[in-house]
Amino acid sequence: MPAPMFNTDKIAAPRAKEFHMSDGDFGRIQKFAMEHTGISLSDQKKEMVYSRLAKRIRVLKLDDFASYCDLLSDHAEQEISNFVNAITTNLTSFFREQHHFDFLKEEVVADLKEWHQTDGKIRVWSAGCSTGEEPYSIAITLSEAMLTGAKWDIKVLATDLDTCVLQHGKEGVYDETRLEDVPDRRVRRWFTHGRNENSNKVHVKDSVRDLISFKQLNLVGKWPMRGEFDVIFCRNVVIYFDKPTQCKLFERYANILRKGGYLFIGHSENLHGVSDRFESLGRTIYRKKD
Repeated sequence: MPAPMFNTDKIAAPRAKEFHMSDGDFGRIQKFAMEHTGISLSDQKKEMVYSRLAKRIRVLKLDDFASYCDLLSDHAEQEISNFVNAITTNLTSFFREQHHFDFLKEEVVADLKEWHQTDGKIRVWSAGCSTGEEPYSIAITLSEAMLTGAKWDIKVLATDLDTCVLQHGKEGVYDETRLEDVPDRRVRRWFTHGRNENSNKVHVKDSVRDLISFKQLNLVGKWPMRGEFDVIFCRNVVIYFDKPTQCKLFERYANILRKGGYLFIGHSENLHGVSDRFESLGRTIYRKKD
């Protein structure tokens, strides 16, 4: 009788996870995320949450997820920043969804010049700015459209919940590979290359950085801004919120956006059944109704 091709007695058992996370633990994490950030973590996110929070459990020298949940409940103010930084996803790039920036330059800028021909004050908000590529892309686009000089007072507010990515954005230093899809002429105009040990880095020029203010902000919390915005970018952010939270968020966007102002959202998002205060211009670009 021929020998078996493999010995079934020696099949390895599934590797046990480093930390135990029960369904109850995950439920507590889901509730905490919703209450403190407005982020809705679906059951499909369980493995992602495990891998990200396991790093915190390791650092804190805790035994399991139950202990971490207890820490969140009893000392939220101490751990909330680390928790948020761990569960939020930050995927971005310079001039991501290029058609948005083309529209900003070719269509929106004309309105900005008309609206602010007297005061020169142009205000744009990048909500969920991640590591800064989006607000820098906005500032570069406006600068290329000749909205520079003493006549124009351009301010781009860049906000995010994650303090780590905000710090990255403030520094304005990126691996040069992040600019592989950006035309050389644009790179030469708005970035400087590092030298010696930093030769693989690029630095956003001060003329662009000076247009942007990076601030931490929880979108479901209080908003300290008082003035109106001309344009709001909120792309690939609301996908983490449930429908009721989305409805409230876009209502607040409409309230803080000027009459006829523009809203840009992510490629997988839409306002159908969420808000009736905007008209669609196509390709995830909206305008506030009169």
